[in-house]
Amino acid sequence: MKIYDVSMTITKDIQVYKNKKEKKPIIKVVSNFQSGTSHETSLEMNLHTGTHMDFPLHMIPNGKTSDTLDIKKLIRTVKVFDMTHIEDGIDHKDLVGLNILPQDFVLFKTRNSFEETFNFKFIYVNASAASYLSNLGVLGVGVDGLGIERDQVGHPTHKTLMEKDIIIIEGLRLKDVKEGSYQMYALPLKVEHSDALPLSVILIGESHD
Repeated sequence: MKIYDVSMTITKDIQVYKNKKEKKPIIKVVSNFQSGTSHETSLEMNLHTGTHMDFPLHMIPNGKTSDTLDIKKLIRTVKVFDMTHIEDGIDHKDLVGLNILPQDFVLFKTRNSFEETFNFKFIYVNASAASYLSNLGVLGVGVDGLGIERDQVGHPTHKTLMEKDIIIIEGLRLKDVKEGSYQMYALPLKVEHSDALPLSVILIGESHD
């Protein structure tokens, strides 16, 4: 058995979507042994920073929020697919023939996992792939980009998946994970009525050593 932590590490220099300054975490020491009797640190962070899951309110007015989360949906078997050969967007044609079944939770490993700085041409899931996955009836889709889609007018990938209550996880780090099936434990911070939740994601599988 091997355990993989596939979460991004929160640092003040973490890569963020489109390098937007306002998405960078602010980490401050607010008390130390010179100023007080304990050492304490504060964190100010956009909930879409690092590894996180989206809720429909992110893209759909009056959409569902974190209050609707069923944690059991984040503790389950997942299938990791190696898509490192993809050079732009994952299309439905790239998914046909893969062992993706109804009720599966799929994670896509791409070149994004090997990049430590934000790439404006990151690999994404395009609208046709989202429709394919939605029609197939998957339960969740996880990606290693900081967005599941890129430069698509109207955010069709998000909306197509969200309309079927398909879970979206963004910001995974899958560099060391081989294609195959794993047990996933994706544990969120509990934040009420939110459009996203930060995740700590662990995959457990057979050792390939």
